[in-house]
Amino acid sequence: MAAREAAPADQPGARAPGPRAPGLRERKKQQTAARIWQAAVELFAERGFDKVSVAEIAAAADVSKMTVFNYFGTKEDVLLGPMEEHVADAADAVRARAPGESAAEALRRQLLDQIEARDPSVGLSDSARTLQVLRLITETPVLLHRAHAFHLRRQQLLAAVLAEETGDAVLAEVAAAQLIGVRNAVFAEVHRRRMADAPLDQVAADAARLARDAFGLVEKGLSGYAVKA
Repeated sequence: MAAREAAPADQPGARAPGPRAPGLRERKKQQTAARIWQAAVELFAERGFDKVSVAEIAAAADVSKMTVFNYFGTKEDVLLGPMEEHVADAADAVRARAPGESAAEALRRQLLDQIEARDPSVGLSDSARTLQVLRLITETPVLLHRAHAFHLRRQQLLAAVLAEETGDAVLAEVAAAQLIGVRNAVFAEVHRRRMADAPLDQVAADAARLARDAFGLVEKGLSGYAVKA
C-alpha cells in the first residue's frame, strides 16, 4: 500500500517563511525540533521504528527525554510532526484563491507549484531523509495509520471551507473527497516511483502531467467516465 498523504517536509519548521522572520527564541526551538527529528530518522532508518525508544532518540539528539515529549507528544509525532504542518495546505489554498477561481483550479495550481519546486511535502526532494521517511511510513503499520489520519483531516478541513462558502455541507464533502483524491493519487504515484529509485526529474514531469489530467477529469465530471458497454 502506498504511503498516501505521507510525504514529509525535510524537517520540522521547514515551511516557506512567512512575512515576519522568527525571533531568536523561535529559531532555537525550531533547531531543537529539527535536531530531534533528524536523530530519530537516522535511528529509525537504521534499526526500524519499533526497535528505537524515545530515550535513545533523546540521547542521540543530546536532549532529555522530557524535552522530546515537550516538542513531540508521542514517538509517532517525532517522525510525522512535519506532516502536521501541511494538513491545512489544501484548505488554505482554496480559502485564499482569487475571485472567479474555482476550488479545483486553486488546488491544481498549488500542486503544480509544489511539483515544480520539488517540494519535500510532495515527496520530490532529493534528500536522503525524505526517502527514508517514505520507506519508514510505508513499512510501519502504525505510521501508515497515522498518515491516513492526516489525509482524513486534510479532507475535513477542505470540506469545511467549501461548506462555509456554499452552504451545502453534503456536496462540500463530495467535492473535498474528489479533490483530495486527486492529490492522493498523485502523491501515491510519486512515492511509488521514488521508492523504486526513478529519476527525480522524470517523476516530477510525470506527476505534473498526472495532476493536470486528474484535475481535468474531476472538473469535467464523471458522467462519461467508465460507462459500461
